[in-house]
Amino acid sequence: MIDIKQIRENPERFKKATKDKNFDVDIDKLLETDQQLRDAKKQLQDIVSEKNHIGKSIPKLSNDEKQSALAQLSELKQREAEHDENIKKLQPEFDELMLLVAQPTDEDVPLGKDDTENVEIRKEGKVRQFDFEPKDHLQLGLALDIIDIERGVKLSGSRNYILKGDGALLHWAVLRFAMDYMVGKGYVPFSVPILMKDETMTGTGFFPGSEDQTYQMEKDQLNLAGTAEVPLTAYHMREILKAEELPKKYVAMSSCFRREAGAAGKDTYGLYRIHQFDKIEQVVICENSVEVSNKFHDEILANAEHVCQALELPYRVANVCTGDLGRGQVKKFDIETWMPSRNNYCETHSASKFYEFQARRLNLRYKDPSTRKNVFCHTLNNTVIASPRILIPILELYQNADGSITIPEVLRPYMNGKEKIANKDL
Repeated sequence: MIDIKQIRENPERFKKATKDKNFDVDIDKLLETDQQLRDAKKQLQDIVSEKNHIGKSIPKLSNDEKQSALAQLSELKQREAEHDENIKKLQPEFDELMLLVAQPTDEDVPLGKDDTENVEIRKEGKVRQFDFEPKDHLQLGLALDIIDIERGVKLSGSRNYILKGDGALLHWAVLRFAMDYMVGKGYVPFSVPILMKDETMTGTGFFPGSEDQTYQMEKDQLNLAGTAEVPLTAYHMREILKAEELPKKYVAMSSCFRREAGAAGKDTYGLYRIHQFDKIEQVVICENSVEVSNKFHDEILANAEHVCQALELPYRVANVCTGDLGRGQVKKFDIETWMPSRNNYCETHSASKFYEFQARRLNLRYKDPSTRKNVFCHTLNNTVIASPRILIPILELYQNADGSITIPEVLRPYMNGKEKIANKDL
């Protein structure tokens, strides 16, 4: 959520942000509703003050004056009820519009309509050149009996899958390696619930806007989270932290659920766009400082890059354009890993910076030691690793001519020292 004072002071800045990010919100209507609400509250306050003044004066009045004063009080109560009713109508309208306002981006975020206009910052690693005809991850997985799409669909419908045997072990190995790496970097590990209240989804900026992408348990008024960002960021919701506690660095492993609404016919092959996956997510809650936020944005990006480098996967980093940013994101870096079957770098990680957007919604603050005032925190998050999407480049880039898969060296300790996934007859 944005500070309404900023919108009042510079509405054109927020109109531009709304346009640049492809969101739809009427800033003029918001300001009109804001003014009406402020006027109604001011008038209500004046009425209450006048009522109190008359009430205190009544004992000193004559009988005739008392009757006149009581008549005034009756009229004021009627006007008070009218203003109170008006406020009850205006407040939800104002709140709804405020939740739709897009946060302006940093100045160095490229202007663009969608992900095709994200700007490459750099490439890392060398793309493998095969001296044989390579297979894609699904061909490899089916031949090695480590992926079963057919039965996944039989059990749960489209965009579902089953990992089995060494496929399941490789999946868990990637997650465990990433988690151990983050714990080694000083991040506090969490096991979190994935059923979230609407309040939590709204607080982290997913509602309104992502309802169609969310599995909603309407009977219980709960939602399956699409990322551990939600419970980790909301962990201190409605709390006032001590400045010396900051930064909070958290990491969680969780299952994630996304409906992929609107993606019919898109990326239906294999493990790229699926309904359920597991992810290691890192979240930082820090002081209200652009400089500090920028430092942690670089840090969380570096953490994800180090994991890719340890897996020896070629990737590139992109500065995400305005049209591909969420409502609250100030800036986002994507890591796109090379996938031979797609002949392209494809998104596997996203590092997002929010400033105080999420903290305002969550009422997450800390006491500034210099001013002794309560200040909203800044929040950031990033994917450390998400599987099974990351298995696509691992399986495809580590394949051998005989159809076996060489297990990345850093993952072998998590697979009992095994070096290859192969059919028994190889």
